[in-house]
Amino acid sequence: MLTCKKTYTDIPFAHRQHSHDGHCAFIHGHNWSISLTFACTETDENGFVIDFGKLEFIKSWISVHLDHACVFNTDDPQREALVNAAESCWKPYVVDNCSCEGLAQHLFELFNAMIQERTDKRVSIVEVEIREDSKNSASYLAE
Repeated sequence: MLTCKKTYTDIPFAHRQHSHDGHCAFIHGHNWSISLTFACTETDENGFVIDFGKLEFIKSWISVHLDHACVFNTDDPQREALVNAAESCWKPYVVDNCSCEGLAQHLFELFNAMIQERTDKRVSIVEVEIREDSKNSASYLAE
């Protein structure tokens, strides 16, 4: 198996861990990085696992959905009230779990499906690493 990695950096967005017993329960932001590890057993005609120049759709997805967004958990009891109270202030994105770990799994499932569709399943994503500022990270690995 051959692999390569693409990293998208300095993506500003906020989240809140509503069930956390500390300061993470408040809406707060980070500069995030998303690293995608691609894998294949056979390269393309250029000898690439994936042509990084043809990944504009991922960069665009990140820009539309996460850049300057506020990410909420589906089960956040204040989610609907927060979003509805200031619709012009929020760019909400809702996931099952907005922790680093939850975001890594969510983005793995989303981006892997996109990549497999665009490469006729020649390429898959085998790891998504999410970095929260420069201090914390979590990864989701393909099973």
